[in-house]
Amino acid sequence: MADNAVASDTPEIFIQSLNSPIDVEPNAGLLIPESRDGFYGYTDEKSLQQIEEKKLAHRRTSDVSTVISDGSSSVPGNFGLSAIREALRANEQQSSTSPLFEGEDKVRNEPQVQFSVTPEMAHTFKMFRHCLELRDKYIAKSLQRLGDNPKDHDGHFNGIAGGFAGVSGVQPDVDFAKARVSESPYKPWKIYPKPPPPHWNFSAKHDAPAADGHPTTENDQFDFSTCQIPGSHPWEFRIDDRGVYQVYSTAADEEPMFDIPSIREYFIDLDHVLGVISDGPAKSIAYRRLKYLASKFEMYSLLNESQELAAMKRFLQRAQGGYSRALVELHEPKHLLRFIKAKMKRSPHDVVIFRDGAELTLEQVFQSLKLSAYDLSIDTLDMHAHQDSFHRFDKFNLKYNPIGESRLREIFLKIDNRIDGRYFAELTQEVMTDVEQSKYQNCEWRVSIYGRSVDEWDNVAKWVINNKLFSHNVRWLIQVPRLYNVYKENGVIGTFEDVVINLFRPLFEVTKDPTSHPELHVFLQRVVGFDSVDDESKAERRIHRKFPYPRLWDTTQNPPYSYWIYYMYANTASLNHWRQARGFSTFVLRPHAGEAGDTDHLTATFLTSHSISHGILLRKVPALQYLFYLRQIGLAMSPLSNNALFLTYERNPLPDFFKTGLNVSLSTDDPLQFHFTKEPLLEEYSVAAHIYKLPQSSLAELARNSVVQSGFEMELKRHWLGQEWYLAGAAGNDIHKTNVPDVRLAYRHRTLVEELEMINLC
Repeated sequence: MADNAVASDTPEIFIQSLNSPIDVEPNAGLLIPESRDGFYGYTDEKSLQQIEEKKLAHRRTSDVSTVISDGSSSVPGNFGLSAIREALRANEQQSSTSPLFEGEDKVRNEPQVQFSVTPEMAHTFKMFRHCLELRDKYIAKSLQRLGDNPKDHDGHFNGIAGGFAGVSGVQPDVDFAKARVSESPYKPWKIYPKPPPPHWNFSAKHDAPAADGHPTTENDQFDFSTCQIPGSHPWEFRIDDRGVYQVYSTAADEEPMFDIPSIREYFIDLDHVLGVISDGPAKSIAYRRLKYLASKFEMYSLLNESQELAAMKRFLQRAQGGYSRALVELHEPKHLLRFIKAKMKRSPHDVVIFRDGAELTLEQVFQSLKLSAYDLSIDTLDMHAHQDSFHRFDKFNLKYNPIGESRLREIFLKIDNRIDGRYFAELTQEVMTDVEQSKYQNCEWRVSIYGRSVDEWDNVAKWVINNKLFSHNVRWLIQVPRLYNVYKENGVIGTFEDVVINLFRPLFEVTKDPTSHPELHVFLQRVVGFDSVDDESKAERRIHRKFPYPRLWDTTQNPPYSYWIYYMYANTASLNHWRQARGFSTFVLRPHAGEAGDTDHLTATFLTSHSISHGILLRKVPALQYLFYLRQIGLAMSPLSNNALFLTYERNPLPDFFKTGLNVSLSTDDPLQFHFTKEPLLEEYSVAAHIYKLPQSSLAELARNSVVQSGFEMELKRHWLGQEWYLAGAAGNDIHKTNVPDVRLAYRHRTLVEELEMINLC
């Protein structure tokens, strides 16, 4: 796709939203839009509340309600939605099948009201609808929807017809009968090693049932020699002038096989969404909608609390406990302390590091620190993030050094060291054992690929394979620290294109010919997707009016967040198309976003990402928060981490997001620094229960959301959530497995469908 190509179906409203035309001269770089003010501050919120209260106090009786011919009430300018479906039927005379689960319509007994849409609202809803269409375009082109990944096809689920799938299931306003696919294009995905039998139904290994109910006859231990490694593929790949790897049918072809959005198209769309969320009427209308949704949930809770409790008592089961989202160092400091002391006692003569021209044993390292095993304690390690780390991301990073010594981090918490990460692997195996014994916790651990060398992927893959770091409870996410400026200052890389090459060339090589990187091919079967991490509060100084392409980015200035996200998105999208064509697992983009920083961080992830971590800044951007709600984009939140770094418990928006209906889940984040017990995920749920006063039904809904957001295989999700968990509302719920009342999910579905109907009404 040419640089100066603009989509022909760009709506007029999109063109009008741009402050100025964006012109990009050939080979002259690209224009990055300025950040827009999408924040909705505390002063604005209080002012709006005071105006509403004053209007309510001085209202006339005639404004309250007016009797109309059919005996129902009419409230001028009312935002009630219970009559939207009737209005749609009257205006459009449609006879389509209702997307609501059977019985959900019967629950609706609100008084009928007349819904009136002002021209300002109609214009705003039209802008919102176009933003949703933009997101759908980017998600579809990157194959991040449910069913795009071959591992979603387990022999029972055959996929979802085009245009009806979301990232986590069937779109809420779609009848699944129309979206159902009769035959899958892929072979049933096989999980190796097979999932273990349920603990409460355990029998001898030779006849123990696996998660799918079939008897297990093979050894459940990982054996690399039994893994199938496919051969080479005839397609070719190369990086283009704009820094994106493209796939070609032959080496001589000039036209790529797959349509990947260009960076110019991306920044134009990004600027459009930034314009929408900073629009005054859009902010006000979205704020009112969010307040309405939160108030509606409170009313629902008051009316249905006893009904939910009764349903949970009837079907009380061991619900799946949720997911830990953490770095690979998933252990609390006491575990690390015990491990270090054990190594000092049993292996003092292991050569562990090369420093100052000499190889040092573990004993010599601690002698140089003037420490013994007796001197070590939790306080000595000093790895907890206390008050001194609040808004101090630099101190947060230093906390990863035990006793403040980087050499100990290199020995015990690194892969590329003198002992090839042996200590780190042993520690990881111990934590895997703890997770497996807990039975109901599953983890998506982060492991870093920095982009400094093309060998990093092979080093990580061999570390996992050689140490047999495979667990039925663990999958992996690759986190990419945005540290280009550090590598550039150290002379490790020359341009930003070097980072792109180091991150993605090995992945395209192993997709073309898995025999070239056999360990990497096997490891990628357990990799879910990519994360992007760093301190978002860093100022992103604009030194270019038109930012250069990666091959020309040779300054020491770090590219902005939106620039990083595009190149991770575009290369992942191109890679996914090739991997899907070969029947390999594909990847999703799930970055950290919205902890701090500018509005465009969250806006970039709205367009490109499957789901995000944190997202606490959505509380200041009501229009964007409303868009996140309408598309049910996952938010994996960690109040303990936020409390230590950016936002105290009482200001955390988690309970407000949950009331509104955003797709929120609880997760851990750096348990080594923020948690104190062996059960870090339980600490997060304890905060939700005791500080935010969430009832048992809400905790069960959070746990269900975490499973839905996760990247585990369809076979396992079906085992944990129910046979058709991907259907919206009560139709996709199995209370025997999730412990979430059907009436709760019916309410969530009905409310979301009404909001979408309102958006599509104009």
